[in-house]
Amino acid sequence: MGSTSPLVPRPGRRRTLAQLLGAGVLAGAVATGGGIAAARPIVSVPDLSSGFLGAPAVAQPVQGVPPIPQHPGLAPNGDGNLHGDGWMSDTYTRPGPLGHAAQVNSLVLGSECASIAFDRAGRIVTTCIGLNSGLYLIDPATMEVLGKYALPGLAPTDLLKPGVFSNFGGGAYFFLDNEDRAVIGSNSGHVLVLAENPGAVGFTLEHDYDLTGVLRPGETLNSVLPDSNGLLWFVAKTNGVVGTINPETGAVQVIRLGDGADGEIENSFAVGAVGDVYINTNRELLRLHAGPSGAPEVSWRVTYANSGQHKPGQVDDGSGTTPTVLPGGYVAITDNADPMNVVVYRTDPAAAQREVCSIPVFTKGASSTENSLIGAGNSLIVENNYGYTGPDATLGGRTTTAGFARIDIDPDGGGCHTVWTNDTVAAPSVVSKLSLATGLIYTYTKGAEVTDPWYWTALDFRTGNLVWKQKSGAGPQFNNNYAGIALGPDGAAYLGVLGGLISLRDGR
Repeated sequence: MGSTSPLVPRPGRRRTLAQLLGAGVLAGAVATGGGIAAARPIVSVPDLSSGFLGAPAVAQPVQGVPPIPQHPGLAPNGDGNLHGDGWMSDTYTRPGPLGHAAQVNSLVLGSECASIAFDRAGRIVTTCIGLNSGLYLIDPATMEVLGKYALPGLAPTDLLKPGVFSNFGGGAYFFLDNEDRAVIGSNSGHVLVLAENPGAVGFTLEHDYDLTGVLRPGETLNSVLPDSNGLLWFVAKTNGVVGTINPETGAVQVIRLGDGADGEIENSFAVGAVGDVYINTNRELLRLHAGPSGAPEVSWRVTYANSGQHKPGQVDDGSGTTPTVLPGGYVAITDNADPMNVVVYRTDPAAAQREVCSIPVFTKGASSTENSLIGAGNSLIVENNYGYTGPDATLGGRTTTAGFARIDIDPDGGGCHTVWTNDTVAAPSVVSKLSLATGLIYTYTKGAEVTDPWYWTALDFRTGNLVWKQKSGAGPQFNNNYAGIALGPDGAAYLGVLGGLISLRDGR
């Protein structure tokens, strides 16, 4: 995904795979290989670090945040994709764990469950990419696999190839629609629509949109989403490919926003309530819409500030964020300046002034993010991922540069201001989430012990202070490597890790 992995084989490093993943992941892949997995936990490295730090929280709901419009083509808000909804808000109205008698659980799969959604029955629907790739249906209470549809996977030797841990294609992004169907852009150049089998395990392929005739070599599908009018949009990494699919006729139309690496689209995109689509390349943020024929058309485009650096903590030399749409007619990203800025723009194509504000966050020479901003009303939460170059960046007690910040848009829309900065909590690569019901930001952090413990971590939305940490396990199999936290309808939190899937719930 536009970066060189630190796992490129070098003399004396031929055992890197075993060091990173351990025998447990490979055993999990063999045990489940193409079939249904038993509920076996991920094996933790022996570790004596504290299991729980801090104190359980008392819910302090965040008031006055306008509701995000329900997208007509997606599962209910909070259930439909990696970022929860069409606006990519990473915000839930329902609660997550408060830290009371916290219970941790895990499921070894031999693949990382990068995106997590929930069907109407409250079951987990997730794409897990790796040695045992597939679309999985999982019981959230027992962590048992109820069904699987195989997707193109990886061979063990693929884990030594450059860029493998920063490649978001092949199903790392997917969405669940309003009929509980999973829509996935595969590595083979096909968009797959998979329906749950009623009364049986697994999924049935309902539609297969073949894009191989319009995609060029190297144009790997990254993400697919519907606009508010029902047209399917897709993006591919190289050449800034943006396309639409008419789901009724199968007609495909494509434009290209760049040439080669100049115009890469590494992340997903946002869809608004009036047919508007927001896409970030490594050079520009664009608002698009479908023209009369259904072809993508640019409403406006802006070039954001760019230092030209491919910073450690981002997968290319541009912004690392999926755009976040906000109430009041705003869309926000981070740029690639040094230090990085949170930048807010007006979405209205007729706006006389496009930029609302550009606020620097974190320290010059140590600021980058590869995760979408959390958006809640006029508030934005940004995390620092500087230093994460792949799983080995967090081995042997190492972690990344600390940093969280909250930026609010001024009530009059004339600018923005910093509410707080936390320079002690480091989240190497997780897609963090906010619960408006508890007032907690849920993130995932790394301990400094040589056994490499990983922690579910809660921050106070109002102050940015650390509230509590609960250990999930120790060792590289508990590294989330860019996967996103999901807060389930059952009040538990879920996250994909290199070993499979982990969960956290209150015990009482």
